[in-house]
Amino acid sequence: MKGSNKMSNRLKEKIAIIVGAGQQPGVGIGNGRAMSLLFAREGAKVMLVDKNLDSALETKSMINKEGGESFIFKADITKEDDCQRIANNCVKVYGKIDILVNNVGIATGDKKLVDLSEEVWDNIFDVNLKGMFFSCKYVLPVMEKQECGSIINISSAAAVSAVRYVAYKISKSAVNSLTHQLAMKYAKYGIRVNAIMPGLMNTPMAIEGISKARMMNKEDLIKMRNKRVPLKGGMGDAWDTAYAALFLASDEAKFITSVILPVDGGQVSKIG
Repeated sequence: MKGSNKMSNRLKEKIAIIVGAGQQPGVGIGNGRAMSLLFAREGAKVMLVDKNLDSALETKSMINKEGGESFIFKADITKEDDCQRIANNCVKVYGKIDILVNNVGIATGDKKLVDLSEEVWDNIFDVNLKGMFFSCKYVLPVMEKQECGSIINISSAAAVSAVRYVAYKISKSAVNSLTHQLAMKYAKYGIRVNAIMPGLMNTPMAIEGISKARMMNKEDLIKMRNKRVPLKGGMGDAWDTAYAALFLASDEAKFITSVILPVDGGQVSKIG
């Protein structure tokens, strides 16, 4: 059941870092918060990383109410020192790092190529790609020493689809390439690296952000996006991303690495 708060043990005794554990304001739940809640329900101790400490605190409060364990940590992933402190503080508090989820991404200000500014391009790449580079840079040595670990990068179906967002698409394509490179380099250390490509999702970031950018009524936007999804039921939601991440983080996926997993209701497979 989506969003069920039933406790389980698929991640028992695992230590997880979720970068982007808060969410933007709006109706519903975002990917980072859903993954944080689900991982905690499944027995993981979770380090909740976000630039917005108040939003991360809201996620922690929800975990606390369900009896889970977590702690919050403020960081700007575009700053290398912050990403080093993420890894260092997780080891300081919990002694190890089993799981890293890179869940930060933006498309703010993205336009068609001829109208795209250098500032917007750089900002999108800093957040969407450089942040993952930095976080992996400092978590990987910990996992290498342990000879185990799972890294999950949240990419996007936009990486392999025709979309209007130029910098966003290209940055997410690069996330897929980074995932493959790290998976092959670190497989010999028992570290698995996979990516998830969410498709059209009903999350606060997607609906609030796109409706404002296009000056479009939210209800009309939701209807339009639902019609574009081949699978009956329309758009997915954050729990679909969260359950895919749970599987990839768990020992059930111990023989899976370098996978770029679409979670999109068949969107990227549609031809014609």
